[in-house]
Amino acid sequence: MDFFTADICDEHFDKVITLNPDFKNYGGASKCKGEVVTVKLDKNNSELIKILRDEDGTGKVVVVDVREEYFAVVGENLMKFAHQNNYAGIIVNGYIRDTFQIKDIPVALYALGTCPHKYIPTTEGERGVHLTFGGASFDNGDYIYADTDGIIVTESPLV
Repeated sequence: MDFFTADICDEHFDKVITLNPDFKNYGGASKCKGEVVTVKLDKNNSELIKILRDEDGTGKVVVVDVREEYFAVVGENLMKFAHQNNYAGIIVNGYIRDTFQIKDIPVALYALGTCPHKYIPTTEGERGVHLTFGGASFDNGDYIYADTDGIIVTESPLV
């Protein structure tokens, strides 16, 4: 991919919002860009599974907000689904697991940290909702650029 978030920020400083630096990339891709798909979860990842397993993710980055609980919502199986369906990346305002297994799957995966425990009982998630976390807001159709310098959000593609 031929972009750097620092260059985009310099060239379009008035059109970008920077997500706070609490997010670390655990995936096998060092950067990603794409159209935002939003999902809000209540501990369980069943709604996210449907998105990653069943839908074409070409040119898309899934932005996930999780109710403030310490459970993992993305691991090896979901990363395999994301890769099989061509998602560029996943950004999780929450926790992930299976870091040893996912480090070689060529999808970017940004998260707050890790947790070995997932939440088993199925709960409902919400898709296509406005999300706000980490100093940024996300809506379906926004655009994400993420690399080793950070994650930025724009209303439309800039490069």
